Amino acid sequence: MSIGLCIRQLRQLQAEGELSLSEASALKRLDRNGLTTVTELAQAEQISVQSMGTTLRALEARGFVKRRPHPSDGRRVVLAITKSGTRVLGDKHNARAEQLAKVLSTGFSPLERRQLMIAAPLIERLAQNL
Repeated sequence: MSIGLCIRQLRQLQAEGELSLSEASALKRLDRNGLTTVTELAQAEQISVQSMGTTLRALEARGFVKRRPHPSDGRRVVLAITKSGTRVLGDKHNARAEQLAKVLSTGFSPLERRQLMIAAPLIERLAQNL
């Protein structure tokens, strides 16, 4: 439960004008998996095609996603992350890392930080074996 709380808190860190959770999730999936259709992305995210369409239109308007003709079927359209989209994902990741570092350096003693460093590999191994 504690790990889940940390993850939820980190995911919710959002500065003004940043990505919503659904926008960040769609961008991350495009970044990892490459070209995809709205339908495939909606299925992967387990949301309706209409909801995904709304999310993607917002991302496209901000220049984070672009549409292209499908490589093998010119009647279909695929989506791709842009350089700006990749940059905004990196910025979000860096902001989370900075916030985590700040909390660790100001709210935890050196002994507590060492204890967390010792526990981290065990938590990672636990996650990999789930």
